[in-house]
Amino acid sequence: MRILLVEDHLELSHWLAKALRDARLTVETVADGFDADTLLHTQDYALVILDLTLPKMDGLDVLKRLRARPGARGKTPVLILTARGGLDDRVQGLNLGADDYLAKPFELAELEARVKALLRRSQGNEALVYQCGALDFDTVTRRFSHGALTLALTPREHAVLEGLITRSGRAVSKEKLFGEVFALDDDVNLDAIELLIHRVRKKLDSSLPNAAVITTLRGIGYVLQPKIMPPPQ
Repeated sequence: MRILLVEDHLELSHWLAKALRDARLTVETVADGFDADTLLHTQDYALVILDLTLPKMDGLDVLKRLRARPGARGKTPVLILTARGGLDDRVQGLNLGADDYLAKPFELAELEARVKALLRRSQGNEALVYQCGALDFDTVTRRFSHGALTLALTPREHAVLEGLITRSGRAVSKEKLFGEVFALDDDVNLDAIELLIHRVRKKLDSSLPNAAVITTLRGIGYVLQPKIMPPPQ
């Protein structure tokens, strides 16, 4: 899943982005409100982590403009992250449509927990574990297991499989997966998704009785579903 981190303290932004990437999330960073507003006009994100005190455009203005947009983009979950932790600031941010509020200083573990909770909520599913046949995805530990084995996945393989298991049984287009797996500055093209799908397929043990398999739907995308077992003879 792709997250936009809007934070003008560059060292803090670096460490927050690293922690989120270590949690197998795709992170894009910007350091001012104008750039954040521009991206939010054109890009889809699973979550925005938004500082309030920003150059060029205040974070509350970024939030207000986001919530005024029609459609799904205007409903993107927003976690406010700021040193302005007074009651009035919190109330104003929540009234403008923020989904959560975390005052600096904070513990990384709390940030990660709040991010995971917002992502679960944004998927319309409060379940802690997604399942597809023998494949489980634990949203707390952010680990995949297939049968009795934990899958060893690269961050991008993880992002592809997460994009599929959270929509298990439904087709997901190559373009949708690309937008969730890669950041804007990644020097790759759309065909990179095919390579990732190939690598993930090899890591899913299809010999399991109820294995999860990725099926290609030509011209439509990919679908994750349990392997269909032949009827007993």
